[in-house]
Amino acid sequence: EVQLVESGGGLVQPGGSLRLSCAASGFPFGSYGMSWVRQAPGKGPECVSSINLAGSTTYYKESVKGRFTISRDNAKNTLYLQMNSLKPEDTAVYYCVPGFLTTIPPPGAQGTQVTVSS
Repeated sequence: EVQLVESGGGLVQPGGSLRLSCAASGFPFGSYGMSWVRQAPGKGPECVSSINLAGSTTYYKESVKGRFTISRDNAKNTLYLQMNSLKPEDTAVYYCVPGFLTTIPPPGAQGTQVTVSS
């Protein structure tokens, strides 16, 4: 059974930082590109960042370039997203999703809530 457990979200003031983690199990994590997908209230899901299986190629949505950094530890089956200089428009539920440039969270995914507000 594929399990993806996101953590690290929370309430942060504009300009603050958070580090999201995703513990993966039930599939060969090191053989998959991975993505962070977010969905804000009333909006569709969007791919924020992706990383290839080796960690050598990354993608960032234009609005997060220079602020977010995606990384992975294949030995720990864990995906990360370091988010700096957070803005209110970054408020969303964040999901980790297998695949590169994927945009749809798996059915039943819990995600982790990120709220940027003063």
